[in-house]
Amino acid sequence: MNKKLYIILVIIFWLGAHNFVLSQSKTDLENKKRKTLEEINYTNKLLKQTKESQKESYNSLLLINKNINSRKELIQNINDEVSYYNERVIETELIINIMQDDLEILKQKYADMIKVAWKNQNKYNDIMFILSADDFNQTYLRLKYMQQLAEFRKKQFMAIKSIKAVLEIQIERLKEAKLSKTRLLNDEKKESQKLTNEQQNKESTLANLKSKEQELKKKLQDQQRQMAQLQREIEKLIAEEAKRSSGSKTGKYELTPGEKIVSANFDNNKGQLPWPVERGVITNSFGKQTHPVLRNITLDNKGIDITTTSGSTARAIFDGEVRKVISIPGAQNGVIIRHGQYLSVYTNLDDVYVSVGEMVVTKQSLGIIHTDKSENKTVLHFEIWKVSLPVNPKYWLAK
Repeated sequence: MNKKLYIILVIIFWLGAHNFVLSQSKTDLENKKRKTLEEINYTNKLLKQTKESQKESYNSLLLINKNINSRKELIQNINDEVSYYNERVIETELIINIMQDDLEILKQKYADMIKVAWKNQNKYNDIMFILSADDFNQTYLRLKYMQQLAEFRKKQFMAIKSIKAVLEIQIERLKEAKLSKTRLLNDEKKESQKLTNEQQNKESTLANLKSKEQELKKKLQDQQRQMAQLQREIEKLIAEEAKRSSGSKTGKYELTPGEKIVSANFDNNKGQLPWPVERGVITNSFGKQTHPVLRNITLDNKGIDITTTSGSTARAIFDGEVRKVISIPGAQNGVIIRHGQYLSVYTNLDDVYVSVGEMVVTKQSLGIIHTDKSENKTVLHFEIWKVSLPVNPKYWLAK
């Protein structure tokens, strides 16, 4: 019985520890779903702001695409939670079945024990059993046996009581898991319908934009000229600073001891750097991608475009020194900050709050992001360069 009781106690302890791990997993899933839902709501806010222009715009399409991707992610989050609760239901049902079997066995053994005890309940028999011992040692052993028998009955009763308590908890958890699963399946159905509506909205917006193909091509050409000028400014800065720091000996930018520390800290914060805006969504990703409207057109983005709300400010992603403030016709103003071997670039600013040579700190405001009144869009173009090559900011910014 001691072994049986030990196993029961181990099961109870394991259930407690296991449920703690499961609660952490559940919290992670819920947090992931909550963040995705918040992003969808914020994108909808930006879409509403854009649609106030009473004009179908390219940025509207980008926001719709963002929403569709986020909605798919949300549905996947919900499905992950459904899978989680499916596993909990199966696991809990198995635990309940095992514990119910053990409980019946214990109850039966306890009942048999009580029956035997009832038949021999005469105290006189117990006393005679002790007194009829041959010697003192045997008397002591018989007395000890009687005490152990009483303790055995008590432990048997406590084991039954413990299993019943844990069993009731597991049954309650099973009910909660089934209820949560049903609720999530209803949510998944609603989100799937919203996804269908958004995809229809995308097709409608896409059709309208295709009727304005020439206008879009002209805007794209203007944008490409602006980006080409920005790249020239960045490359010019890199070349000038490399020449000045190395005296043309190596052709590379030579870091000072202080810049080496800043550079190492920047490296160590990969994936944890704050966003260059307080709140926003990425509507144009890094790298080469097919234009969503114009056929046979491939875009090559050296950074990312972040759509945010009107009046938002750009902010430094890390401590550094302002090395250049530029003005690009059509792309407003830009700020380039050095962080050791890294450069962070912020463009499409109306007003700039910093000047060349100024030391800035993480999250310091750099300037107000320009709002295009014709489309009611506020977009920050943001880049990160390592030495002389652009890198994907997505992998550097906090999730």
